[in-house]
Formats: sequence, C-alpha cells, structure tokens
Amino acid sequence: MNYELIKLTRPHHWVKNLFVFLPIFFGQKLLDVHLLYNATLAFLSFCFVASSIYCFNDIIDVEDDRRHPVKCQRPVASGKISMPVAYGIMGVLMVMSVGVLFFISDETFRYTTIAVIVAYWVMEHAYCILLKRFAIVDVCILSLGFILRILAGGMATGTVISHWLIMMTFLLTLFLGIAKRRDDVLRMMRTGIPVRHNTKRYNLTFVNEALTITGSVMLVCYIMYTVSPDVMAQFDSQYLYLTSAFVVLGLLRYMQLAVVDEKTGDPTKVLLHDRFTQCVVVGWMVSFLIIIYV
Repeated sequence: MNYELIKLTRPHHWVKNLFVFLPIFFGQKLLDVHLLYNATLAFLSFCFVASSIYCFNDIIDVEDDRRHPVKCQRPVASGKISMPVAYGIMGVLMVMSVGVLFFISDETFRYTTIAVIVAYWVMEHAYCILLKRFAIVDVCILSLGFILRILAGGMATGTVISHWLIMMTFLLTLFLGIAKRRDDVLRMMRTGIPVRHNTKRYNLTFVNEALTITGSVMLVCYIMYTVSPDVMAQFDSQYLYLTSAFVVLGLLRYMQLAVVDEKTGDPTKVLLHDRFTQCVVVGWMVSFLIIIYV
C-alpha cells in the first residue's frame, strides 16, 4: 500500500520543481540563506500541489488508463488504491501545499506565492478535465506550468524575473513537451491506438518539424541572452556565451534520444537516467556558477 501511495504521488517528478530556484540563481541571490529558505518552501509547495494534480489526473483518466498497456498499472486504474482514498490524498496534499507557505515570514511574499499556487492548481485541473484534449494547447499548458514555477520562486523571494528567463523556460519546456508527444505518435503508429485524445492531431512530420523549430529558436534566444549588453553588465562578465556550448550539446542529445533512440516519452526519466544529459546539465550549472558567482 505504501508503495502504491508513492506511485500515485510520483515523487520522481518533483525534479521539475527545481525551476522554482531559477530566479535566485540568475538573480545572484543563491547564497542568501533567507531567500534560499523561502525558495525551498515554494519548492515544497509545488511538490505537494503537483502530486495532488497527479492524483486528480489518475482519477479523471481511470477508464482510459485501464485500456492502456502501461498506464493500466497505475494505482487507481489497477484498483490498488480506491477512488475515495485517491480523492482524500489529493485534498491532503493541496492543504499541505498551501500550509507550507505560511512559514514564509513576509506576508506579501507569502500571499502572492499562494496566488500562483492556486492559479497553477486551477489551470492544471482545467487541463486534466478539458484542455489536454486539444493538440498544441496541451503542450503550451505544460510550458505555462513551468512559467508559474518560476513566478512562484520569484514571488516567494521578492526577486525580479527577467523576460529572458520567461522566454527560455517556455521554449525549453515546449521543446520537451513536443518530444514527449513524438513518443505518443510512435506508440500510436505501432499499435494503431491513440495514447491521448489528441494524438491523432499530431504526426511524425509535424512533431519533427516542431522540434526543429522550437529547439532552434530556443538556442538563438539563449545566445542572444548571453551576449545582451544588459545581461553582461548585470553579471559583470563577457564570457556567458561560453555556456551556450552546453545548451547546444543538450539539445542535440535530446534530439538524438527522440529521433534515433525513440526514448523521450518521459523527460524526467531521461534526466534521471541518461548520463550524457546529466553531465551536460551539471557542466552548464558549474560553468554558469563560476562565471557569475566567482
């Protein structure tokens, strides 16, 4: 039962909530203990609310999941966790998500962060009930979820969020979302059964071209960011462009996994298991840390 509860809340997806720390990372405030504490509370809040949404998603999709060759093993679909228990866990997690934010001492920071969490909760419920049925809209909603993570990190710490950060986050997560849809298309081509309601509105040609477009725009946006006079003045460095090498390698590796290996069904699992991707992410972080903090 305990294992099934863990499966239901999907804690391995909590790695996505590290986006909450990006505002203080790029704002050169990562070493401020007070702000780091607030950002950690926002991180925990997003972990709880995201798990709450996963519970709701499994409840809503229970019939579709039972017909799916893999998702039929999910706790609710398999019957190992009943619907009432899943609803109860969902409610407890949402209360915990809001409750943890009351440890933020500044009232303004606290309530603006709660507002972001509630907005995320509402948006994700709309996604689970209706919006995920529409192609393109579905991946845009997923990307907006990451934007809200960044906003929560900025609100909890009182950090001004750069427009560059918003654009790059949206493009990166859109790229990853499209790669995930590519996996759905491949599964549909093999089995003849759409994985999602909107999978028929995607095909291999479309997702391949969409990956190329979003990846290319993402790379150009990042390079423009690193050579922007304002950004170079902010970080007092002319060497930010060197970190672009890691972005290129990361995009190429993910394209390789998507097109050659056909293993991009879950971006979180790619990050947690692919050593090349892990090295690229660590290399980018270390190089950026050295340039802006040392």
